[in-house]
Amino acid sequence: MTTKSDLHASDNTAVPNEAEATKIAEPSRIAVLGGGSFGTAIANMLAANGHDVVLWMRDQENAKSCKENHENTRYLPGYALESSLQFSADLEVTLKDRDVIFFSVPSKAFRAIAKESKPLIAPGTRIISTAKGIEANTFKLMSEILEEEIPQARVGVISGPNLAKEIAKKAITATVVASTDEELCTEVQSLLSSRYFRVYANSDRFGVELAGALKNIYAIAAGMSAAMKMGQNTVSVLITRSLAEMSRFAASQGANPITFLGLSGVGDLFVTCTSPLSRNFQIGYALGEGLSVEEAIKKVGQVAEGINTTRIIKDEAEQLGIYMPLVNALYQTMFNQKPVKEVLTSLMLAEQNTDVEFSLEKQ
Repeated sequence: MTTKSDLHASDNTAVPNEAEATKIAEPSRIAVLGGGSFGTAIANMLAANGHDVVLWMRDQENAKSCKENHENTRYLPGYALESSLQFSADLEVTLKDRDVIFFSVPSKAFRAIAKESKPLIAPGTRIISTAKGIEANTFKLMSEILEEEIPQARVGVISGPNLAKEIAKKAITATVVASTDEELCTEVQSLLSSRYFRVYANSDRFGVELAGALKNIYAIAAGMSAAMKMGQNTVSVLITRSLAEMSRFAASQGANPITFLGLSGVGDLFVTCTSPLSRNFQIGYALGEGLSVEEAIKKVGQVAEGINTTRIIKDEAEQLGIYMPLVNALYQTMFNQKPVKEVLTSLMLAEQNTDVEFSLEKQ
């Protein structure tokens, strides 16, 4: 398979200084597509920064409720939204004359909404995906879908340890904007940066986006271990071996493994494997309590991308001959009803490889 990222192109840069980090950009006309918890949080943050923001959601009743109450009681209850934030269930009205569009819709609906949006988007419009998933059957990342369906746009992604409820509480948070389009990265840094939200840049878009999708798998495993009252030693093993497995897979596809040492890699992995606010962690916890996948989804009540990603990555890894024991073990538990303890025992009997996947050889 041809590589999708130049290993020498990756570069991390932060907003240069605190004064610039808190400087409000010139007001932009922005649309955020997707009224889930993260879409709502990012739309609210953009509105707080002084931008003209419309948050689109497919559910007309929820859009009406948000407009009346300035609170997304369904997906982000208890958090007051900016009075200037607008809401709409009309995609054409939402996208009219927008300079920047954030796509915050689940991966299952991503291509359909991109197709629907194409004739409404002007050439040169900046589109940033926040979705952390992979399309089934095509193995396309969300930014690749955007490039296929909306070729007139300039595309980037954001990913990182960004729990929506903590962003809504204005907890100190950082994220990564990734694109080979340096101007786009700079603009997104300017749009989002505030006293509590920090934005770093990376040219390894493929690695950043793949890290965001892969970590959801291991968050489910971490939730299962938490439900089963496993110790901190176990959690430590799980997180470090997950990082090794993620970077091994990504590097085989052309991503820069060093990307996985940053916010979009180890940072996002850590928060989703340790926080009960993570939907994928919640799914795993429910599975660890003995619920089926269907029962766990119903209990959590929101989309958890890690379920589909587990299936997709397991099949892809087998086709490519990539060793991913944690993915395979989780797949057996989720889809083949193998008892968790039986799967864990098989993991302990698996091949013991080297500790560190990648190293810099001394010259």
